[in-house]
Amino acid sequence: MSVDHIRYDLLAQEALRSVVRRVLLDVAKTGLPGEHHFYISFDTRAPGVRLSQRMLEKYPEEMTIVLQHQFWDLIVTDTTFEVGLSFGSIPERLLVPFSALKGFFDPSVKFGLQFELAANESEEEETEDSPFEAPRSANAPAPLKPARGAASEPALASAASNPASSDQDAPERPASGAQVVQLDVFRNKK
Repeated sequence: MSVDHIRYDLLAQEALRSVVRRVLLDVAKTGLPGEHHFYISFDTRAPGVRLSQRMLEKYPEEMTIVLQHQFWDLIVTDTTFEVGLSFGSIPERLLVPFSALKGFFDPSVKFGLQFELAANESEEEETEDSPFEAPRSANAPAPLKPARGAASEPALASAASNPASSDQDAPERPASGAQVVQLDVFRNKK
């Protein structure tokens, strides 16, 4: 049983978060190209997340936002993104650290990423032997198939318990067969 002193799992998580960062940087500069739009899930309790008390009460654990038609002032830094959205005709400003991300999905091209949040060592030891399975709510989409070339363990796309849209009708559900990258497939199992 060897110990991963390099922590490839953390390096891979950061690399995948940089994909989201790069996409949002491009959108902040030039807008959404074609039919692209994004579902972004994040932990509302994570350090650095900034949202109104009203939104925190409504989404105490996890929130999914949709960047499609009605968002404004997208600002992306090395560690966070900030965006204006409307919830029930009330404008809100959200600040989300990339470290708080739980999922990113672009249904126009069926591409998705699922992230693990930094856990303390004892939690990590407990869950390392069992494959990660994201909690699903009644509103959650069907499980997505693993990315091409990934290990055979299924990856689940995680939707928020109370998904929010930016003043639109209920968001369309992600289609099955989307590419989801799950980092547990890269970990060494004990």
